Amino acid sequence: MENLGLVGFTGAGANRLFSALTGLPVPSEYEAAVGVASLPDERLRRLTEMSNSKKTVAASFELVHLALPPGSKPGEGLGAKFLGTLRNCDAILIVLCAFADGGVTPDPEGDLADLEMELVLADLASVEQRLTRQRRAAKSGDKEIAAEVAVLEKATVALSAGTPIRRAGLGTEEIASLAPVFLLTTKPLLVVANTGEELDPGVALPASEEVLAVPIEIEAEIAACAPEDRAEMRVSYGLGESALDSVAHSAYELLGRRTFFTTGDDESRAWTFRAGAKAPECAGVIHSDLQRGFIRAEVIDWRELLEIGSWAKAKEQKKLRVEGKDYEVRDGDVLEIRFNV
Repeated sequence: MENLGLVGFTGAGANRLFSALTGLPVPSEYEAAVGVASLPDERLRRLTEMSNSKKTVAASFELVHLALPPGSKPGEGLGAKFLGTLRNCDAILIVLCAFADGGVTPDPEGDLADLEMELVLADLASVEQRLTRQRRAAKSGDKEIAAEVAVLEKATVALSAGTPIRRAGLGTEEIASLAPVFLLTTKPLLVVANTGEELDPGVALPASEEVLAVPIEIEAEIAACAPEDRAEMRVSYGLGESALDSVAHSAYELLGRRTFFTTGDDESRAWTFRAGAKAPECAGVIHSDLQRGFIRAEVIDWRELLEIGSWAKAKEQKKLRVEGKDYEVRDGDVLEIRFNV
């Protein structure tokens, strides 16, 4: 399961966001915790209703609440243990304080810049270490090593200027060649600005990254209520759609994940797959035997299936497409796999 590293300095609200997304108790600011966040999906709900399924299983991703050293503040260092844990995450979710706390004016733009600089400096140390080693190895005349040295030199220039690698203008293949360095600034990044009860118009949000403005305390309070009470609470607070849902969906997209569905009397389920995966790989998400013995996939878009009213009717009307091993599965496809082992 892909995981998202959740980072936030003291008072930013990362621990409350972790609890709201996973349903687990709120960890302390400096406590590491791991949970699973389910992905709300209206498509799955409607497929469940159509099939009158006994069970519904949502897509999900792993959320890692990273433990910061006690008293950590932007620009004061993150610690080797923290950075090591973050390197093992597939993407990063940063929570920034965007509301006045105790009379202190928030500076989310500055906090993000300080945090990014910590990651840039950590990457610079790693790249310089690798570059020194590979320059020696390149003396053998190996062209692949020489090509890596050239990319490492580009990365060193960018990082020395304070630029994260994802904004350094390197090509896809060049960034892929840096994989042995386990860089932090190549990881996909999502930023959540915790606005408190409302966004202060005088607070500047970072312009360099995608930013979601979320009233975390209110959303966490609503998430802790019984499901049947949440809509009424949203109205009482004057809120529209759940910002937590937006965070979950953005995080899922950030991880490069997409969803296909299976539906029937027993179960309707959302399955997570890698964007761009072909039918046999998606079959393997369900079970390795389905990938090993894959013959074909019967496919229909979820909207068309709902319009028809059932899988059986779609089959009778010959609306199911028969796709082979080269079919690239689309987000929202409903599949049935034919296989023989």
